[in-house]
Amino acid sequence: MGGRLGRIAVALGAAAVLTTSCSSDDASSESSASSSSAAPTGAAADAGAYLALGDSVPFGFRGGATAEFSDAGNFVGYPELVAEELGLEVLNAACPGETTASFLDSAAQSNGCDNTLTSGFGYRTAYPLHVLYDSVDQSQLDYAVSTLEENDDIELVTLQIGANDAFVCQQSTPSRCSDPADLHTLAQTVQTNLGTILSALRTEAGYDGQIVVVTYYALNYADAFGAATQVLGGGIAQVAAAAGADVADGFEAYRERASEAGGDSTAAGLVLPNDVHPTEEGQRLLADAVLAVVG
Repeated sequence: MGGRLGRIAVALGAAAVLTTSCSSDDASSESSASSSSAAPTGAAADAGAYLALGDSVPFGFRGGATAEFSDAGNFVGYPELVAEELGLEVLNAACPGETTASFLDSAAQSNGCDNTLTSGFGYRTAYPLHVLYDSVDQSQLDYAVSTLEENDDIELVTLQIGANDAFVCQQSTPSRCSDPADLHTLAQTVQTNLGTILSALRTEAGYDGQIVVVTYYALNYADAFGAATQVLGGGIAQVAAAAGADVADGFEAYRERASEAGGDSTAAGLVLPNDVHPTEEGQRLLADAVLAVVG
């Protein structure tokens, strides 16, 4: 997609996927930065490992589940389902509220991973993640690069990131990210940062295995926001292809089931009521989308 109109359309899609933004305003007190990853057992210990990266969707986050935040094992995202199917050990490094900027630098603005617009605390400074980062200052990219450098048995990497950039844009710009200039900046930022992330996984980490970038689903496929979410996915797919990554189409993963409920992903049982995050069935469909492109 080329030209200014194309970039604005991608940005509109990004703004629309507040559907999958993953803030954590409940994370208000400093605690352990992270927890240990799932230990390999049986065939998984022999078959290899799988590194999952991104935001609240791969983390398995559920809004309102504050009482469960103290144990990351309470949250199951599509990476755990993919790993089980493939017989791999999963290292799920995803962080609720991660933006493309905070993925690169933990001091950058996130939407609840390391900080929010109103607080210096974030989810991982208050609650454990699925894996143990080296420190509260280590970025997700640094964790990913060091993990790939140290583990030659990683056979798959997935990445889902970008929705929280739009949420931050809506909160931090006078136009609430509706002005063409703001949209242009948002689109450029998401695509540039995504390209930087994918390049680092290849060049800095020297990883030559399969990378799958996962696009976002829509809350409602029957409205303009649903169409814009598809456009966002198209922009993400272009960046992924240019970096030699495959794409798992999260948008299409929900479409058929949602269409049976008038386009509404919540009514179709794929998104939690009064939330924007996937149900167990929704996570299963995302896992199927990843598995469909795994070589």
